[in-house]
Amino acid sequence: MALMFSTVLREADIPLAEVKLLRHKDQRAAKGRSPYELWRDDRPQFEWYQSTQSFGNRSKLKAPYWVVFLGTPSDETLFVGIYCVKYKGLLEEDAVMPHTGDVEKAGTADVYELTLDERLSDLIGKLYIDWGPGMRSWIQRADTKDKVIIELRDEFSEPEFPGYLEFIEPLSQIAKIPLGWTTVLQASRGVYLLTCPRTREQYVGSATGEGGFWNRWQDYIHTGHGGNVALKSREPSDYQVTILEVAGTAATEDDIIAMETRWKRKLQSREMGLNRN
Repeated sequence: MALMFSTVLREADIPLAEVKLLRHKDQRAAKGRSPYELWRDDRPQFEWYQSTQSFGNRSKLKAPYWVVFLGTPSDETLFVGIYCVKYKGLLEEDAVMPHTGDVEKAGTADVYELTLDERLSDLIGKLYIDWGPGMRSWIQRADTKDKVIIELRDEFSEPEFPGYLEFIEPLSQIAKIPLGWTTVLQASRGVYLLTCPRTREQYVGSATGEGGFWNRWQDYIHTGHGGNVALKSREPSDYQVTILEVAGTAATEDDIIAMETRWKRKLQSREMGLNRN
């Protein structure tokens, strides 16, 4: 027999009639971070995100408690807490929204004071439910929309780093990868490949300095070209980035440049790509 989430709420002495179930999974997060990424990496920004809501949801959100779930990248539904809710009023000043990067104008949104309730805190980041077919109905009543608990894990864990040779991401997604992946990339140097989705051209580069691959790729994200001659002469693109070879910890800058040169020859990226030296 399936264990239902309503049973868990009752055991925690939380009246179902006073609870709204919320499932955050914003599809507009191209310029910012998804609600899941905010929760995973920056809890204050996540709290700010969910405390600011549009007028149209005011009546639906009215409840003493919000039980909050997140849609994960694999489309699971993860429990992240129970919040005591108090309506504060309208947004008092313009604010940049962390999930989109857009500016919300003063007076155009509702603001709520949310306090994390300690009940069920031991289940945060561990409990998964089946939200059901109504994914677009991200606000539901706990007393009429019960949820099946499908998994309870020992602890919250981000996806494991796939390995250097399996790592493939567009530059636009680099800022959104798990923090554990960032740490690995910051500690590693070597040779990488950029490929342009528009022209199908490729560029071989190397990461030799402090901060490894991660810091080098930030140059492309911030400037669009990373200081490279050929990339400067063309429109910015959302290059796909992969790792060709990782240098050993004892490798010198000259060693890594020699590795880079070898890959340029192998891939003929001077003759048929974007390398100019």
